[in-house]
Amino acid sequence: MSSDKEKIINVAPKKPEILAPAGSRDSFLAALSAGADAVYCGLKQFSARMAADNFTVEELASLTRLAHENKRSVYIALNTIIKPDELSAAAMLIDDLRRHVKPDALIVQDPAVFALAEQTGFKGQIHLSTLANVSFPSALDIVRSLPQATRVVLPREFSIDEIKAAAEACPAGLSLEVFVHGALCYGVSGRCYWSSFLGGKSGLRGSCVQPCRRIYNQGKNRNRFFSCQDLWVDVLTKILLEIPQISGLKIEGRKKGPHYVYYTTAAYRLLCDHLGDSSARKTALSFLDQALGRKPTHYRFLPQREWNPIDTGAQTGSGMLVGKVQGTRSKPWLEPREALLPGDLLRIGYEDQSWHRTIRITKHVPKKGKYFLSLSEKERPANDTPVFLIDRREPELADEIKKFSDQLEAYPQKPVAPSRFKVRLPAKTLNRHPVLDIHLSRDMPEDLSQGVDTGIWLAPDMDPSLMSLSNRIWWWLPPVLWPDGEAGLKKVIGRAVDKGFKQFVLNAPWQMALFPPRKGLRAWAGPFCNIANELAMETLASLGFAGVIVSPELGKADYTHLPARSPLPLGIVIYGNWPLCVSRVVSEGLTMDTLFKSPRGEHAWVSRPDDNYWVFPDWAVDLSAHAETLKNLGYSMFVSVDEPLPPGVHLKKRPGKWNWDHGLK
Repeated sequence: MSSDKEKIINVAPKKPEILAPAGSRDSFLAALSAGADAVYCGLKQFSARMAADNFTVEELASLTRLAHENKRSVYIALNTIIKPDELSAAAMLIDDLRRHVKPDALIVQDPAVFALAEQTGFKGQIHLSTLANVSFPSALDIVRSLPQATRVVLPREFSIDEIKAAAEACPAGLSLEVFVHGALCYGVSGRCYWSSFLGGKSGLRGSCVQPCRRIYNQGKNRNRFFSCQDLWVDVLTKILLEIPQISGLKIEGRKKGPHYVYYTTAAYRLLCDHLGDSSARKTALSFLDQALGRKPTHYRFLPQREWNPIDTGAQTGSGMLVGKVQGTRSKPWLEPREALLPGDLLRIGYEDQSWHRTIRITKHVPKKGKYFLSLSEKERPANDTPVFLIDRREPELADEIKKFSDQLEAYPQKPVAPSRFKVRLPAKTLNRHPVLDIHLSRDMPEDLSQGVDTGIWLAPDMDPSLMSLSNRIWWWLPPVLWPDGEAGLKKVIGRAVDKGFKQFVLNAPWQMALFPPRKGLRAWAGPFCNIANELAMETLASLGFAGVIVSPELGKADYTHLPARSPLPLGIVIYGNWPLCVSRVVSEGLTMDTLFKSPRGEHAWVSRPDDNYWVFPDWAVDLSAHAETLKNLGYSMFVSVDEPLPPGVHLKKRPGKWNWDHGLK
């Protein structure tokens, strides 16, 4: 396996490549026109940006050929979690890509893709998405052991010091990719269940409805407490160019139009190619100002000058704010701050407002001119509603795109015969295991003699004297571990292992790197690993895991399917507090441990039980009515999560079945 792996590894270029996003044909051509070294895009399945137009295999085949003829790379995002009934479709899609598209790499989060790539004979690289949450340096050693893994996309939350720490730990044959521009999610990538919990549309499946962008009420305060500004590394990119392990500088935005793609890509092309040139720097920054994004933030990039990306006093709608609705009920109008061009696309208000809509400009409107909005009285928003320019099709950009569009005509789309590849699944190996009921909490219980297995969250600063020896304790590792906590957690784990503890729940597969080689270790993959299919479990088994607590996002059909083919014992979160998300920041305008309310009446609060901020709803996940059914299916670990409630907060009695009935979208 290792010799085959070496053949497919490309040495990271001396200068990192600029990766541009593409959610449509014109955005793909705009990326090439602006000088992108690589374009990353998705298909209509298994893409974590399903709201983008995305591509068919036929479209990607011709576009990829065009890119390769122009010495550019193409990376395909297959970065959703894969449900058990989708493994066959995922395998056939990868086989289609191998035969017809020949992309340079796949971007993935689900460990099953490694097995699917091997089965189908896909020989390209595999890049681990930021959704895989490779968040601490020694994790890279585990990633490197996976076949065809050649690159890791680091979390957006990393500072330059944390990026350098990852680079120093990066093993040979692996390289790093860093986001330099684009939208920021409030939740840590791969650790946000907000959209899924409230409506079944999962961010880990590319269907997020962005509840973090909405208005919430807390007492008399009403604001967008979780809506982040955009990340702009801009001129600080020069620091990244000095780190040889960085092979890619990534621009976020597969839902964006060609205007955004062109100007952001062109800006970073200038910043990378003309270091020290003040004229190029000025032009690059002007391009970014024209790119129709939100207001900029460096976020945590400079640790000595951290920048909270949440500014509740600023507009955080996507696009450039060009004005506000004015006028009378019957004749609303806009006085634009910038001239508007024919073809410009405007968005009125925010997506969570009833009057939200987009309109296409049909004529030139001068700066500070008056443009009357063709809206019925029913559609009429309130005065001072913001209006954003979200896409522009200026003639100059159309001319640039046309150059590559003309070339594309030489590679006409050809019908693709659907793959008939048959995926090989693990044999049916349903084995019965003793059933464990685990109560997970933050504190050590006073009495461990009650016959109940106990889960305790393990923290880097935990007092070793609290580690009472009991074979009923399962130590749980945090869902997100940042570089500055790695040494402390590794030390605490070492002490626990030395004391004879063998039962641990890891909440990222890469946390296996924290354990000393020791026989008898009983490590389970925790629910934050987001494992949803048997091939992913097979990959974890190869890493030394003894069991898997499956993704809590799944539905009844998925839970029913899994035990019959799982190569490992299975567990499930049966009851308790499950976070809407885990974040590294909190709004300065939000009061901690105090309920806030959504527009639909849902309540939640923010606590800080560790190095991160956890957002909890005020009702629990509750599948306890189905416990006997799940036991009969073969589940052997049932986890109840007990998080401390803030003073005055009580859990509501409401159904907590999550996606049990309607399934994971």
